[in-house]
Amino acid sequence: MTESIEELEKRIETLPRGTIVTKNIDGKPYFYQQYKENKKTVSNFLTNDEAEKMRPLIEERRELQKKLRAMKKNLPAAAKPDASTSFIMNAITGAGLLEMAETAKDFKKRDCYEKISSYLYGKPADKVCLVYGLRRTGKTTLLKQLILDMKEEDRKQTIYIKARVGETIADLNKDIKLAREKGIKFFLIDEITLLEDFIDNAALLSDVYAVQGLKFVLSGTDSLGFYFAESEELYDRAVTVHTTFIPYNEHARLLGIKSIDEYIRYGGTLKAGELDFEDAELNVEEASFRDDETARRYIDTAICKNIQHSLKCYQKGRYFRHLRELYDANELTNAINRIIEDENHDFTVQVITDLFESHDLGSTAQLLRKARDEDKRTDILDEIDKSQILETLKKILEIKEKDKQTIGVTDTHVTEIKQYLKRLDLIDDLNIETLTGSEGKLSYTIFTQPGMRFCQAQALVYSLMKDEQIKNLQEREINLITEKIIEGVLGHMLEDIVIYETKRVLMPNRHENKKQVFQIRFEAGEFDMVIYDNQTNTCEIYEIKHSLEAVPFQYRHLINEDKIELTEKRFGKITKKCVLYRGETMQSENDVMYKNVEEYLNELVVN
Repeated sequence: MTESIEELEKRIETLPRGTIVTKNIDGKPYFYQQYKENKKTVSNFLTNDEAEKMRPLIEERRELQKKLRAMKKNLPAAAKPDASTSFIMNAITGAGLLEMAETAKDFKKRDCYEKISSYLYGKPADKVCLVYGLRRTGKTTLLKQLILDMKEEDRKQTIYIKARVGETIADLNKDIKLAREKGIKFFLIDEITLLEDFIDNAALLSDVYAVQGLKFVLSGTDSLGFYFAESEELYDRAVTVHTTFIPYNEHARLLGIKSIDEYIRYGGTLKAGELDFEDAELNVEEASFRDDETARRYIDTAICKNIQHSLKCYQKGRYFRHLRELYDANELTNAINRIIEDENHDFTVQVITDLFESHDLGSTAQLLRKARDEDKRTDILDEIDKSQILETLKKILEIKEKDKQTIGVTDTHVTEIKQYLKRLDLIDDLNIETLTGSEGKLSYTIFTQPGMRFCQAQALVYSLMKDEQIKNLQEREINLITEKIIEGVLGHMLEDIVIYETKRVLMPNRHENKKQVFQIRFEAGEFDMVIYDNQTNTCEIYEIKHSLEAVPFQYRHLINEDKIELTEKRFGKITKKCVLYRGETMQSENDVMYKNVEEYLNELVVN
């Protein structure tokens, strides 16, 4: 069947333009995509893999353009489109808006919806609204909900534009001018960071159009690109809405899920990841952490490619800084996955370059060896050959040993990775007070996206199930191993989630902290979380356990007289001793409260 002109144009718009050139620098080939824009040559750096994938796509675009020109040439004069009345980009206006937004009609609204709506209908100002975050956190749905809630009169003055790879700010500028002639006032632009020159030209929207009373809601996955645009081009002229972090209580409200384990399984997104690594029916992009390949793809595209796209587009790649070396060598994913997998999330050179050992595998072996229940005690993981298991795991996570790494990782690389992860809302720091010993003040890095960590535990279980030694074990032993791996990771992640969400609610303004959230470590043992009230000079101490059962052993540190004395000397009277766990809320003996962790998280509300 012959394609129509419109279908051909849509296909062409999805394909990269220009040509690929090779430059030899110090004997090493470097690849660039080059094309003309506003009579200037634009040059974008490509890795070898990107260049190989792009070449056939560029050739396909050329062939389709030839075909399109031939079809248009043979059109009768009356059938030729009037370019002056057609949008360049993929735009929807009028009745098409409701049809497009219909898929969001049954979805509940995110907490940030009111902030966007207030901007849209607030007093005119020279500002745009930036809505950004990782994939599957509800950005496009928010735009659709804005459309559904509009009065008919406002909807007639609204345009929805979906940006595509290869389009430019010049294309957008032409469409804005045309839209204004049609009486458009509200601009909802999705995936705007796909415009390669958006970061360097974002001020066009605020300084030229917003000052004239037009409203722009700009959405995109490229969080780092928005950060650069906000810091430079849109300085103090942007209302920002971050969607990456979805707290437990909001997640539970949106999806009707009441389990902290389900929250972790969803990976902090609005789409669930599946545990079945073999089921071909699950091979859809919606499941972020479904199996080894999609888990790797999500981490790579959502994080590494997010960073890489921003750095490549911003000021011709000048802000790659030292990470260009890792990017060129395809070793950025290795570095990030190693840091996430590391038990302490240490941002150090050693974590990235030392011989890779699975911390989950090691801690599980220890837990099984020391299990209090004799029926659950085994040293089977001390007996197996772990080398093949680790090889499978390294392949899934794209882990490279030092002898395979071509770049000598330095402290500078690690520092820059941490800076960019922080800008992506993926990590936060927790202070650790040491009341004994000589360590002084320490800090711990919390990953705010639980799915990134959980998918690594799933990958380890998958790797174990592929091992012949494990396959030959009794079913009871296999279940013990896999359950303990997942349980151990869930325990660490539960602690991170509780601490981060508590800190986020009680310490929203670091310059006016009335309360502080931190850990206390002693020579032996620790308080998992401490909440200190500056005004009353009192504190609350917590243990956080991924357990359904209340056991006195869990609160041994909370009633230790030496630990209590040291704490009260520094942080005032202890007013609450509490174990957060997955069982029912109740008052235990020894003045210790047991609080259901889902109830606790649901009660955390940002003022």
